[in-house]
Amino acid sequence: MIDLKRTFVVAKPVAVVVAYLKDFAHAQAWDPGTKSCVQESPGPVQVGTTWRNVSEIKGRETELMYRLETFEAQHLRFVGENKTATSIDDMSFTPVGQETSITYHSEITFHGIAKLAGPFLKSEFEELGDKTVVQMTQVLNGL
Repeated sequence: MIDLKRTFVVAKPVAVVVAYLKDFAHAQAWDPGTKSCVQESPGPVQVGTTWRNVSEIKGRETELMYRLETFEAQHLRFVGENKTATSIDDMSFTPVGQETSITYHSEITFHGIAKLAGPFLKSEFEELGDKTVVQMTQVLNGL
């Protein structure tokens, strides 16, 4: 399993941050590993909404179906799955004046033979986590 956690502050209030991040289709803008992310289920974003996410890691594309599992005023949790991995993106938000402290916790559990790749991918995911903080901060501050 790969377990990453980052905490950082953006210059927007919690309500603005959550309103933007609840739509996982925006991952294409803030996640440097995401090539495309399209909402699959109809209607407004709510618990149970699903997205088809295509990411690239070490030159290889992978597709996961994500669903919004938790949608609260200061907490979002997305779960992505395919036959080789389960990815959990858990974000909590704390007001800091007119800014927001974001704690982004990502867990990736590999299944079957893919478990063998986990230790070799850890540094790649650590680097991606650092890049995500930079890119997400830029995108959110630009709202």
